[in-house]
Parts: sequence; C-alpha cells; structure tokens
Amino acid sequence: MGSALVLNQSYEPLCVIPVKRAAVLLLTRKAETVTPGDGFLRSESMHIPVPSVVRLNRYVPIPRQVGASPSRRGVFTRDDWRCVYCNAAAETIDHVVPRSRGGTHTWDNVVAACAPCNHRKSDKTLAELGWRLPRAPRPPSGWQLRGFRGQRRPDPAWEAWLPRHGRERARLS
Repeated sequence: MGSALVLNQSYEPLCVIPVKRAAVLLLTRKAETVTPGDGFLRSESMHIPVPSVVRLNRYVPIPRQVGASPSRRGVFTRDDWRCVYCNAAAETIDHVVPRSRGGTHTWDNVVAACAPCNHRKSDKTLAELGWRLPRAPRPPSGWQLRGFRGQRRPDPAWEAWLPRHGRERARLS
C-alpha cells in the first residue's frame, strides 16, 4: 500500500512507516496530514486521504546515535545510492584507505561505489590512482540513521522535508 514520512512536531524527519500505521496516528489524533498522497483509505463509515507526510502533534525527543558503525545500507543512504567516484548506481562499498593498508571500517573511510570503480581501485589509494573525493566521507546525519535505511528511493513528495547534501561528484582522471 505504501509508506508515509513521519515528521516530529518541529518538522524534523523521524522515520518512514506504513500508510496503515500513519492512518492510525491520524485517527487517534496523534498526528496530522502535512502532504496527502494519492487515493483514499475507506471504511464503512468514513474515508480519509492517503497520507504521504504526517506531523506528530507532540514533540518526540530523539536519542542521538553516537559511534554507530557503518552498515552497507547506511553507507548507500548517506551517498544517495550513487558511486562517489563516477556517480553511477552504487552496488558495493569501498574503503577509501584499503583495509589491507591499515584502513578502518568507519564512516570516514567507507563510501558507496559501483562495481567497475571498486574493481579498478582494488587495494590502491586515491593518490596512487590520481582520484579524489567530491567531499570527505562522514557519519550520516540523524535523519539518515533513523528509519530511512530501507528507503532506496524516497517518495518525491518527501523531498521538501528531507535535507539534501551536495551532489557534486568527482571525475575520474
């Protein structure tokens, strides 16, 4: 049936939930619709527009995850499912400083990459290949860690509510 984006009372993205769960939040008056989706949810006595984005009526404190280790899906989400080297669709993750050269499996050393770039890079450093990164890898922001890992392609109606990072990509030389 689809998914709905949940915003905190402060309009900060919290998570993605099934539309049915969003409808329950609306019916119990715990949330309000910010952006309606397509169609209606119908029962014998009522029908409500399918919610695409809902906002909670009460503020929910968000625990900050500090030091969470990188997951494959988390790296893809942070890098927008694109290869950081050539901007093609990402299929693998790559360690900027290869683990065979002492690199660590941390957010600042792991990036999304397409298979050809990952294979070409192999266990070489960026300097050896003459490549550079468009931006330094960093831990993802809170919205990327909370419930968005499963969303490969967010609903276009959510774009106004999700922070975006720069889309500049490095060119291979």
